[in-house]
Amino acid sequence: MKCVKIDKKLFAGGIERLQTSYRLFGPVKDNNFHDFQALHVGETPDPTMLNTRLSPKSIVYPQSELMFEYSLDDSKKDSHILKEIVADNSPRVVIGIRPCDAKAFLLVQHNFDTLEYKDPYWVRAYEATTFVGLACNTPCSTCFCTTAGSGPFHEAGSDVLLVDTGDYYVAKIITPKGENLFKLAGWEEEAGSDNAAGEIENLKQAAEARITTRVNTDKLREKRTTDLFDASFWEEFAFSCINCGTCTYVCPTCWCFDIQDEVSKTAGVRMRNWDSCMYPLFTYHGSGHNPRDNKTKRLRQRFMHKLKYYVDKYEKGIQCVGCGRCIRFCPVNIDIRKLCEAMNNFEPAQKSI
Repeated sequence: MKCVKIDKKLFAGGIERLQTSYRLFGPVKDNNFHDFQALHVGETPDPTMLNTRLSPKSIVYPQSELMFEYSLDDSKKDSHILKEIVADNSPRVVIGIRPCDAKAFLLVQHNFDTLEYKDPYWVRAYEATTFVGLACNTPCSTCFCTTAGSGPFHEAGSDVLLVDTGDYYVAKIITPKGENLFKLAGWEEEAGSDNAAGEIENLKQAAEARITTRVNTDKLREKRTTDLFDASFWEEFAFSCINCGTCTYVCPTCWCFDIQDEVSKTAGVRMRNWDSCMYPLFTYHGSGHNPRDNKTKRLRQRFMHKLKYYVDKYEKGIQCVGCGRCIRFCPVNIDIRKLCEAMNNFEPAQKSI
């Protein structure tokens, strides 16, 4: 694996060279928060952020995405025919994505890109994207990535991993996409492999030592789904929930969407929008029946999906990378770590004979 040294004084020049071949996205401070935004000429990603408020999943999977357009004007030959709206899937780069967010795309891939089914919108956008990860030297207090299948220096999902060593970055080039990116940027000064590896390992160990919270997931797979479904703790965790959906919108691994038509006079579009299992209308049937007609059932669905259904179906661990966003931004302080612990340790009451 090739390691490259980038003097921070030369970083902006490389970004500028990339602008000619890619659309660039990176963390930018917007008022009190950092969010991933398109980087215009002269802009560079802000590496000072701990993490962004929203994950960069919207760069591949937009919050609202136009799919088709059509006309209801019977005088036109193509009336009532759906025509695909071609998205801009030109090459793009996400610079400064945290390792947990890069890993999240691999979890979501199990849903959108399989041998049986491929979502062309997600797949085309994902394949057009190069991910330049930025290792976390100082994780957030709510991070639990090391016990959720990720870590502050995790490499899976990134094409390049940048490590901030002070005056310069050490970059581990992981994939051919990453190698091509660095050639175009002109970042080609090789770092001494032994020194670079040692420096990265020391920073990695220091970062992991700062993560003091953890989740235990070792028993989730062996639990009977029906036992967890009927567990007594759901009411307690759901008591304060207001079904605002914040947890699903900030989560990098939530993938639910709804498809809607919008018509103005005789012109219409079909679009898909992020949706949330925490919303009352999410499972509302045309008949008027709603199988999840209260907040306890909706909260149970969210966490059973993350921590049990996904575990059983894909056998790839939990559907969570430990970024801690849902903990930080939940307005009523529901903590996925506590709920995971309750599920992992749950034992059904013994039935008397």
